[in-house]
Amino acid sequence: MVYSGMTYASVNGLELYYEIHGTGEPLVLLHGGLHTFDLSFGAMLPELAASHQVIGVELQGHGRTADIDRELSIGQFADDVAALLKHLGVARADVMGFSLGALVALELGVRHQDVVGRLVLAAAHARPDGYHTDITDPSAWATSTRMPTADDFAEMAAEYARVAPRPKDFQPFQQKLSAMVASSKGWTDDELRSVAAPTLLVIGDHDFVRIEHAAQMLELIPTAQLGVVPGTTHAGLLRRADVLLPMVAAFLSRS
Repeated sequence: MVYSGMTYASVNGLELYYEIHGTGEPLVLLHGGLHTFDLSFGAMLPELAASHQVIGVELQGHGRTADIDRELSIGQFADDVAALLKHLGVARADVMGFSLGALVALELGVRHQDVVGRLVLAAAHARPDGYHTDITDPSAWATSTRMPTADDFAEMAAEYARVAPRPKDFQPFQQKLSAMVASSKGWTDDELRSVAAPTLLVIGDHDFVRIEHAAQMLELIPTAQLGVVPGTTHAGLLRRADVLLPMVAAFLSRS
């Protein structure tokens, strides 16, 4: 039976929004920063749900999940997702994340290895130096060709306004999230070597993430593979479903 529903789970003091589509092996989808589940994965959902039980999550402060008086951290996000899987009775799931969601997926692979089957990390970096300098230097944002456009930010704000419990929180939460990302130290080489899940790394060739850094992650994560999508920015990566979906489907097929 195909289940399609939208609901909340009480986990770690948070009312965490999730939705489930399709049947098959469980696949958790984790959106990008300031995105909703729909904004990150809406275009890919029909094909993914045709072969998997897709569990779409909206992390603390994102989309339909209201922010609470709790520090933001990648570790806390990962703990929330692990708690959701326990709540749903899902012993193990594949996990695909984009950008912020990919960092959460990587943390799941480090700290909750027992619940992770396979990992797809789209536009993930392991440390701050994994980004190009025009991303880490605010004075370079105005001229950077890698940064999201004004239209991208407008789309995020509009989607937040459409579904968030408190639409006025968008700007304050954006600042809170930016501070969290800026303070994140990432993972050590030993932590990356500890990832047991087969892992697919995917970046655009004009991404936030340096290709050299993705190659270092490839060497450190024991069973990693790397795909570089040509002519593609960070914000544009999920728009390349024509390339991503066959790559992800082949990786998750376990053939």
